[in-house]
Amino acid sequence: MTSLIPIWELPGGIHPTENKTQSLQLPIGYLPLPPQLVIPLNQHLGKPAHPVVQPGDRVLKGQLIAAAEGTFSANTHASTSGTVIAIADQNIPHASGMTAESIVIEPDQKEEWINLETCEDYLQQDRLVLLDKIRAAGVAGMGGAGFPTAVKLAPKSTQVIDTLVINGAECEPYITADDILMQERADQLIEGVLLTSHILHHPKNILIGIEDNKPKAIAAVKAAVEIAQQTNPEAANIKVVSFPTKYPSGGAKQLIYILTGREIPSGHHSADIGVICVNVATTIAAWRAVRFGEPLISRITTLVGEALSEQRNMELLLGTPIDYVLQQQGFDAKRASRVIMGGPMMGFTLPALNVPVIKTTNCLLAPTAKELPLPDPAQACIRCGLCAEVCPANLLPQQLFWYAQAEDFDRLESHNLFDCIECGACSYVCPSSIPLVQYYRAAKGSIRQHLIEKEKSDRSRQRFEFRKERLAKEEAEKEAKRLARQKAAEEAKKQLADKQAAAPVPAQIVDPTKVAAPELSPDEQKAKLERLVAAAKNALEFAQKPLVSRDPKNKPITEEQLEKQAARIKQAELKLSEAENKLAEFLAQAPAQAATPTTSAAPADDPVAAAIARAQAKMNLSPTDKLKADLESLQTRLQKAQEKVEAAKTEGSSNLDALQQGAEKLQQKIEQTIASLKELGIDASAAPVVSEPEKSAAELAIEKAKAKAAALATMSDDEKRAEQRKSLEDRLQKARERLVKAEAENDANVEVFRSSVEKLEIKLKGM
Repeated sequence: MTSLIPIWELPGGIHPTENKTQSLQLPIGYLPLPPQLVIPLNQHLGKPAHPVVQPGDRVLKGQLIAAAEGTFSANTHASTSGTVIAIADQNIPHASGMTAESIVIEPDQKEEWINLETCEDYLQQDRLVLLDKIRAAGVAGMGGAGFPTAVKLAPKSTQVIDTLVINGAECEPYITADDILMQERADQLIEGVLLTSHILHHPKNILIGIEDNKPKAIAAVKAAVEIAQQTNPEAANIKVVSFPTKYPSGGAKQLIYILTGREIPSGHHSADIGVICVNVATTIAAWRAVRFGEPLISRITTLVGEALSEQRNMELLLGTPIDYVLQQQGFDAKRASRVIMGGPMMGFTLPALNVPVIKTTNCLLAPTAKELPLPDPAQACIRCGLCAEVCPANLLPQQLFWYAQAEDFDRLESHNLFDCIECGACSYVCPSSIPLVQYYRAAKGSIRQHLIEKEKSDRSRQRFEFRKERLAKEEAEKEAKRLARQKAAEEAKKQLADKQAAAPVPAQIVDPTKVAAPELSPDEQKAKLERLVAAAKNALEFAQKPLVSRDPKNKPITEEQLEKQAARIKQAELKLSEAENKLAEFLAQAPAQAATPTTSAAPADDPVAAAIARAQAKMNLSPTDKLKADLESLQTRLQKAQEKVEAAKTEGSSNLDALQQGAEKLQQKIEQTIASLKELGIDASAAPVVSEPEKSAAELAIEKAKAKAAALATMSDDEKRAEQRKSLEDRLQKARERLVKAEAENDANVEVFRSSVEKLEIKLKGM
């Protein structure tokens, strides 16, 4: 600690009047509890925390009231015990006067703590466990940036940290919060340094940088280091470095350069060059979070300015209204020119005083007009170059000012605008009183907004290109299918033409009472039925697609929509089944159409031969017998159709209209057939009619549907879901049995059965 440490001179910089003595005359003080605490949820860099309490809840001191929302967010805790009376937008300390969601707590004056989890052997704990404790405590950078400490102390595996810098410079005029903290709590600071070193795998260089205008703080920290070195060997690497006072040496990049001579490249972090820099107040807060389990609920704030009757450093609870703090310190609003949060160089004037103290509130300055007069009106730039001479980041403030006025964002970024630390040194020395920093802040905000809009535009373009590519792919697939069907149809026509040219045309029995309609060849009928099956499959696949909400508010899918989809799926399955049955019947009867009367008889147990015999017998029927057979078939089909209509009425199915139309068409065909029989002089009543069973299938279906509806009405949602699952499992079992049988028999429809099994399995998994 006593060895000489080389230091590097900071480029640029200024020496403003310090005004630090008036707030160091008294030790750290405390205020009584205010009537209300307003705790914002965005006291840190990153997304605001998410509330985990509700209005009316009673909370204890240190209780979690808002959880971190993302990596760079931080937990928020109750600063005292009391009742949550509101969660709403409140004024927060910001130059724009903006509002943000906050939790309002009414203290009960009991100061009841939660049960705190202490840890005495923290230097023996795993570093990940310690990081979790710091993260849970909501510790964020208290030097002004509000960067979550747990994230800063967890560099990437590729970033080897060999130097730990503890920032005790506090170069801003008027502010003495870190100074008094080092004077009174130097032992806690050293404990926090050892903890931070342990988390970072013990870097070989540990440097505590303090400006030489803080002799009491330097002496206190050196004494604490000597005591620690007597009991802990790890403290041997700690060195207290005093360096000349110069503003803004307290900036992280500037302090790292002063103590190590390393420059952080543009667009990089200090961890990229092997250095981590932590503020002294943040170090102590992290240590208290690990050692005593205390979350970050208070901080030391400098209260200074001639408009206050008492100027000193106070430890304030987070959420304490600033107007209450000023009132307790004898604030004279008539004498004050304004109230500034932060120092005169980097702070900002508060638009209103009903805003709370937050984690980054290190100073409240209430100067008189004589003490800190308002700046003169801005004049034209005279190109004196003083701003470039004092810039600690070696930028060109004059060019940045011109580009900011012209909103030339490309040139601003090429001139490294985001390397500006907004220290205000350029504005301080400008003879034209140009508020340069305000121009830079506005330009940074515009660039960030421009990048956000560009990112949104890029995402929209990518979505559009993806959709266009998807539609082109689907169109190409449809065209390929269409060409395949066209080719198959052409081949079928060619084969039919070859067969008709090779074989004699058999004599046909023509009904003289009717005009014969042209009949399709077997190949054409087969192609037509195959097209019907393919269309039915496509319709079923389209109906089974998951529903997607098209509402702009992303409302969930309703039960009515799900019921309509289920009805469409059922109708599509019925159409597919009918199409497949027609194709199967055609394939079974096809050999009969090619057979001649002289074909040799097949064995009696051959189903193909039986189908041929039935087809041959039907062809040999007289016109009268054929009409009677058609009438009998139509009456049977009409009875089944009427049963389906009755079942659909009972179930309230969406297919009712289609079923009724089918029944009406069958009735019309029956009437036409009866009329044809009458023209031939045949009494229609003599035609065979299907006998009525004791109880029709429609009545049985109605009774079954009523029983099922009554059972469902008494079931809970879980029981209904279980019943649906059991029904699906039964259907799946039957489908698997059909598939096994089809595979064993080498059935031509095995792919249809396999597809049915897969769809049922998907539906069962989705429940």
